[in-house]
Amino acid sequence: MYLNFKELVSAFIVLFAIIDVVGSLPIFVDLQNKKRAFSPSRAAIYSFLILVAFFYVGGGILRLFNVDEASFAVAGSLVIFVIACEMTFGWELFKMDGPNSSATIVPVIFPLIAGPGAFTTLLSLKAEYNDLAIILALFLNMLIVYFVLRNVQLVEKIIGKGGIYVLRKFFGIILLAISVRLFMVNITDVLGK
Repeated sequence: MYLNFKELVSAFIVLFAIIDVVGSLPIFVDLQNKKRAFSPSRAAIYSFLILVAFFYVGGGILRLFNVDEASFAVAGSLVIFVIACEMTFGWELFKMDGPNSSATIVPVIFPLIAGPGAFTTLLSLKAEYNDLAIILALFLNMLIVYFVLRNVQLVEKIIGKGGIYVLRKFFGIILLAISVRLFMVNITDVLGK
């Protein structure tokens, strides 16, 4: 297995935009203000393990339902498109409606870090990129997740509310372009079958 640097960078950017740990800063600040403790290290480690496990068994789960990776990538591109529209236009289609009993598990790990968007994105990327590049990109993202969660107040102060807003819009537009490309690359395989 070889490491393609271009694929690593692309996968990193896509996962960074989907996980959107910087865009979730207001949620983390709110959790801290409400005295709902979360563990940055557990959140990063558990998220990484969950996402890697899904990366490797997700294909088997798809086969169980008789769905090929190209079809899943097309469906994933649509989910990424919706998330990108949320980020770019300020819509809210995906709601955080899980239980409030554990802030580390819900909402920090699921759905904010290892949520439906990340699951879909991983399998969509798998249809196009080298596994090593994706896993390494995911690992690098988890380092950023850990840093942000460990330093919520500091990161918010450095970036500022305006900076978070601009980053969210910027990565929303990048995700829109990526979702269109994922759709176009995989739709030909789906229609050719």
